[in-house]
Amino acid sequence: MRISIKGITTSAVIAAAYVVLTLPFASIAFGPIQFRIAEAFTLLPFLSPYAIYGVFIGCFVSNMLFSTPIDMIVGSLATLAAAIITYKCKKIYFAALPPIIINALAIGTMLAVMADNFSPLLLLSYMGSLALSQFIVCFVLGIPFTKLLQKYKIDRYMK
Repeated sequence: MRISIKGITTSAVIAAAYVVLTLPFASIAFGPIQFRIAEAFTLLPFLSPYAIYGVFIGCFVSNMLFSTPIDMIVGSLATLAAAIITYKCKKIYFAALPPIIINALAIGTMLAVMADNFSPLLLLSYMGSLALSQFIVCFVLGIPFTKLLQKYKIDRYMK
């Protein structure tokens, strides 16, 4: 895909907004129990392929500022994979599932492996808490936000 100036701008704005939304909530956006409000943007690839780059870069920069090097890699690649799959979804409710599932599996596994006392129960608890927080962010914030962009035809500027 050839990226235009409009595409670069769209990606940059989404990345910057992701980081800005992560900043004030950093204390609850990282760790085994996390509530990252900026993850509502993981549904934006449903509207535009340029959002794939934006959420990936925003997640990478946020992880670089507030987390560990391993999270910069694992967390950002999980977001990238979820964004690509979200982009391919045809219905908004299905588009919310990849960020939930992929983040729960990838980040839950990463956190459990990094823990001193790894156990299958710990792994499942991390995956469950991450899935729950992602579900809340994607369904309670992400879907309404994405629908609002569509309603007011803001999404046309993202394409």
